[in-house]
Amino acid sequence: MFISAKTGQRVFKLFDLIQEVYKQSGTRVTTGALNSLLADAQLRVQPPTDKGRRLKIYYITQADIYPPRFIAFCNDAKLFHFSYRRYLENRIRDTFDLNHTPIIFTVRQKGEKEI
Repeated sequence: MFISAKTGQRVFKLFDLIQEVYKQSGTRVTTGALNSLLADAQLRVQPPTDKGRRLKIYYITQADIYPPRFIAFCNDAKLFHFSYRRYLENRIRDTFDLNHTPIIFTVRQKGEKEI
């Protein structure tokens, strides 16, 4: 947002934007809603393959808020290409109206523990 310190133009709109960002940053999304989004996203764009192995995403869950942190559990994290990760992040942003807040998107493969 462009503001002017000299004239004070649009300064009051800045506080509305700050409140909107704070509200979005505290958004909690259920695992069921995320998995419905995942199923729809996988129907639209197939997960990537490498040497005959296809990425399987088991589920996505939200681990934290301020900022929202999502964890995707899959069969092999090496198959999770950055472009597919970005695709899922953008789907989450569009579906749950998280356009003004940062999102942390973590990928874990089956059997991997968080440190």
